[in-house]
Amino acid sequence: MNQKIHFKDKRLHPIWQKVYSGDRLSSNDGRVLFQTNDIISLGKMAHFVQKSRSGDSVYFVLNQKIEPTNICVLSCKFCNFSVRKGDINAYEMSIDEMLGKLTPEIHEVHMTGGLHPDWKWDYYLRIIRDIKNKFPDLDIKAFTAVEIDYFHKKFKMPVGKILQQLKDAGLRTMPGGGAEVFSERVRRELFQQKIDSKTWLDIHRTAHKLGIASNATILYGHIETIDERLEHLIKLRNLQDETGGFFSFIPLAFQPGNTGIKPRERFTSAIDDLKMIAVSRLMLDNFPHIKAYWVMLTEEVASIALNFGADDIDGTVGGERIAHDAGASSSSSLAKEQIIKIIRDAGKIPVERDVFYNPINIYSDNVIGKIPYLNSVPFYENIERRQFRILPVTPRRMGVLSRQKQLDAGLFSLVDFFKQSDELEALDFCIATRDQVRSVLLFSNHGWNDLEGKTIGIVDDTATSVKLLEVLLKKKYGIKARLCRLNSSVNDYSNYDAVLLIGDEALHSRKFGAAGFEIVYDLASEWYLWKKLPFVFAIWAVKKTMQDDKKQELKNIINESLSRAEGNYSSVGKLHAKRINLTKEESAEYLAGFNFRVGAREKAAIAEFHELLVEIDKLECV
Repeated sequence: MNQKIHFKDKRLHPIWQKVYSGDRLSSNDGRVLFQTNDIISLGKMAHFVQKSRSGDSVYFVLNQKIEPTNICVLSCKFCNFSVRKGDINAYEMSIDEMLGKLTPEIHEVHMTGGLHPDWKWDYYLRIIRDIKNKFPDLDIKAFTAVEIDYFHKKFKMPVGKILQQLKDAGLRTMPGGGAEVFSERVRRELFQQKIDSKTWLDIHRTAHKLGIASNATILYGHIETIDERLEHLIKLRNLQDETGGFFSFIPLAFQPGNTGIKPRERFTSAIDDLKMIAVSRLMLDNFPHIKAYWVMLTEEVASIALNFGADDIDGTVGGERIAHDAGASSSSSLAKEQIIKIIRDAGKIPVERDVFYNPINIYSDNVIGKIPYLNSVPFYENIERRQFRILPVTPRRMGVLSRQKQLDAGLFSLVDFFKQSDELEALDFCIATRDQVRSVLLFSNHGWNDLEGKTIGIVDDTATSVKLLEVLLKKKYGIKARLCRLNSSVNDYSNYDAVLLIGDEALHSRKFGAAGFEIVYDLASEWYLWKKLPFVFAIWAVKKTMQDDKKQELKNIINESLSRAEGNYSSVGKLHAKRINLTKEESAEYLAGFNFRVGAREKAAIAEFHELLVEIDKLECV
């Protein structure tokens, strides 16, 4: 993916070289990015990173905001939402009132509110349980680190126990609020009663270790300095290096309301908002997503931000009061159709998602699915889009979208291709191993024969790798084990005897280890030692209904991109490899272990695996 930028501000050129090479930016680099008036070049740099990560996708969610009470024990200067108990504007919602705001069409409930002086711990747990019981498919994102710290102090329980009980009740993820800005100076002046940066970071660290993913925010545009913004970003980046548990970063533009706080210069301008989005995308190189929160940005600025590094626009956000009580000028809710229009107007693919960023629905034509792992980079690094658009999506989810007829083509998991062979036509391109894969790995504390009756965690991203594991267990070793699906995010592996990891996560864990496991099995090696054949994990396919000229154009595009990559693995995927802490030499060695074109041995391997799948399916039916 080559891109030339003509810089008006020459100070940006060396920073661009670092971005293009995948090198981490420093505080000094960030300072230059904030200072520059070359806003167009800044946006192009951030857009480059955005596209390398998210392709042409922009995500949104059908969500409902619930703020159970505005009664709060704190008195933060910047807050127009909270009141004291007994205030004429005070309110407390019952659980029935909360449930009444939800519908089966909603995918996510986002719950934050005041720190109530009287509510009991069991009441908070009952809120989560009752929501989950009535809406079992709804993802619950609830309670900021400030609220968790309040529970810890009020109910005299360790933070880890608080979070575990919430998770057991049905909590899926945590919002990123409460951080405001990681500056002790600002905290003392504006929100001295709130937790400091260390406490906020420690709570999110604990959540990630327990398998609760979260988001992160910054509240900017008040009295903070540029250096304090950068310090905030770098502290978040460091924690993400450690845990990998953050989904997205959300810059929140300060809404002065009637707080009496005077911003550094004025109410944040569109330029300041776009700079904050772009600099966040460039500095937070390990965050998957940057959100343009339209509630605070306005629809117009949020739309532009989708070409300045943001790949998420949040969602319908019905019921939001905190920002609007502070003077946010956006509408209090945004219809799904309007969100889709905003994203399309920005030249992007509108992708309706769940809380884990799994695509649920796609609102675009001519979409090609892209497996977002290093092993697929040779196909996509130099691909020309022409009439097509690229959607990064995990193999299993790609199969789901294809069944829903929402993809025109893609690099499909082999099992999904088998299941949809009546609708899909295979092309002569694939991801096939020779004798090992290094990125489909079973991490275990037991030998194969000792896995009888044991519990194996399997990531939600994969279909073919799980079936390969089943074939090896049942047909090669005669073992029956219990397979349990994991979330496609941070996970607590302590309750599993083994876990199956794939893709970039497996590559990273192979190099640095997976906590608690001593043995590593490469499933492709196990297959090769057994069958003396390569293993085909994925195959390119198109809808059989695709027009012949369009199909031929796609074949040419794939072949041209792959031909440019073959023999050039030392540079292809270098940027992607850096994100998962692999050197270019390790990346090149890894990619050289694949066959990307379907030959006679690959066809034989496909046939053999299909026959074994038929056999184990018959066994399961007996």
